[in-house]
Amino acid sequence: MAAAEVKSYREKLEKYLYEKNAFTDLLAKAEAKTGVKRVYIVYVLLTILCLYLAIGYGAGFLCNLIGFVYPAYASVKAIESERKEDDTQWLTYWVVYSVFGLAEFWFDILLFWIPFYYLLKCLFLLYCMAPGSYNGSEMIYQRIIRPFVLRHQDKVDRFIDQAGKRAKEALDTAEGAAGQFAADAVSKSLKGE
Repeated sequence: MAAAEVKSYREKLEKYLYEKNAFTDLLAKAEAKTGVKRVYIVYVLLTILCLYLAIGYGAGFLCNLIGFVYPAYASVKAIESERKEDDTQWLTYWVVYSVFGLAEFWFDILLFWIPFYYLLKCLFLLYCMAPGSYNGSEMIYQRIIRPFVLRHQDKVDRFIDQAGKRAKEALDTAEGAAGQFAADAVSKSLKGE
């Protein structure tokens, strides 16, 4: 990464840290009490977070919390907004998050052996929720998930239709059996058995 890129990211971070929101209000209070610039406070907090994700107890919970809480909040805000773009952004995130979660479930026994797995997972999830052109979810969706789904969409739709029909048949059969059981029970009750 070039020095100019690092400087650009740092300037964007510092600009964000002086915008008006609840997080920057807390930073302003911490800055006033400690006399330490808020950018350094954020660097220390990020370092502690990274160390905790690398070696801390409960790192999996913290990682999943980071990957879930903010995206859930942003999704609610997107639903309430009039813009369609933010809805698409967060729907895309949840599709990628779901595929990742499914893959993680199947490969869990192997992932245990990857050093600093939760730190890497957290960085991946942050990449997936990044704003603008750096959004990993959009890239993963467009290059991997979308082509796969489009290639297999007809098969999946047929499977879902068949599963729905079988579920309805099973429900009808169970409903008929329950009705027959109830009728038999009432009949036996009336006969005094």
